[in-house]
Amino acid sequence: MAKAASNGRVKIAVISIIVFAAVAATVLLIGKHPSLLHLGLDLQGGVSVTMEAQPEDGDTISSEDMENLMAIMNTRVNEFGVSEPLIQQEGNDRIIVELAGLDDPEQAVDMLGKTAKLEFVDPNGDIVLSGTELSDAYVSQDNGGKYVVALEFSKEGAEKFAAATEEFLGQVISIRLDDEAISEPTVEAVISDGKAIITGQGSYDECAELAALLRSGALPVDVKVIEERVVGPQLGSDSLAKSYVAILYGVIAVFIFMIAYYRLPGYLTCISLMVYALILFWVQSGINVTLTLPGIAAFLLSLGMAVDANIIIFERIKDELRKGKSLHAAVGSGFQRAFKAILDANVTTLIATVVLFYFGVSSIKGFAITLSLGVLASMFTAVVFSRYLLNICAKDEKLSKRSLYRS
Repeated sequence: MAKAASNGRVKIAVISIIVFAAVAATVLLIGKHPSLLHLGLDLQGGVSVTMEAQPEDGDTISSEDMENLMAIMNTRVNEFGVSEPLIQQEGNDRIIVELAGLDDPEQAVDMLGKTAKLEFVDPNGDIVLSGTELSDAYVSQDNGGKYVVALEFSKEGAEKFAAATEEFLGQVISIRLDDEAISEPTVEAVISDGKAIITGQGSYDECAELAALLRSGALPVDVKVIEERVVGPQLGSDSLAKSYVAILYGVIAVFIFMIAYYRLPGYLTCISLMVYALILFWVQSGINVTLTLPGIAAFLLSLGMAVDANIIIFERIKDELRKGKSLHAAVGSGFQRAFKAILDANVTTLIATVVLFYFGVSSIKGFAITLSLGVLASMFTAVVFSRYLLNICAKDEKLSKRSLYRS
């Protein structure tokens, strides 16, 4: 009988050791592999570029031009592999692009600002084909092993290109990028398969950059870089270090309060919160959510909501204990009474995160994602995991003493 009564203490001890070990292993893993944290511009450093659309003489910049411009910028940014870039419109004719963690910000600025207007021009100076009729562009090698940019045209573009190469067989069809000739090949045969190459670009990186520009398409209007602001990694490191310290102090303060005020349930809350943090971190890492300062704020907010859910549960359990119920019965009744209040609060928050995600810019969307994931994780740990721990304690003679529950 004594052995059975001590099973609860053994289970709680084993669960505590596993959770502490998992937290320690995660911290060590992050230290060895910082890439597990997908840091944003404010924490990692990078570049912020403000560009202004330049209308042609007599024209104005339309909202459609700006929408197309932002779409193409987004495509170009994706070529860098930047996670969660910030691309937002400012006023009627400006765009702000923030890119985190780039090794060569100048290259990014140069690539973003290029118009990338591709044209095939016949010997008479007429345009026979444009970049809008491209279906793909990629790096390849010619027969001599030199890097080239291989082009594939759409069905309509292939027909136009075949007709042009037939008409100007033995003559030069110039390939121009932003009105500058980058290749002037002589047509040696009729090209009917809708494929062409651009030579003379030099290194693989140069060819890859040009191919990326061509894949993203030409900008609908010219743009001018009016501000380029580099966020140094030192500023990002300082922000990150201060954020870690703030989280550490906040978590320690919460743990001390919960244990001092709620005793054993408070300790179980600490275990539950560590599980919550593990779930939130690994889910965010798995889906590549970028960590920014607003994201850290969302984490702390959802942490507070997780604590609040546990407090509501414990207060309901204390009410049931004062009525003379056993701990096992009090846990069941307390969770049942607390669940509706917890559900209402969390559903309301989730609705707010949906609105923030739908209408917000990139950093606000990151806040919304982190907060929504945190709310779901806190619901699980408070309603499922904490209840599991309390039920274990209710079956143990020493862990079910009322003095441990401040009732």
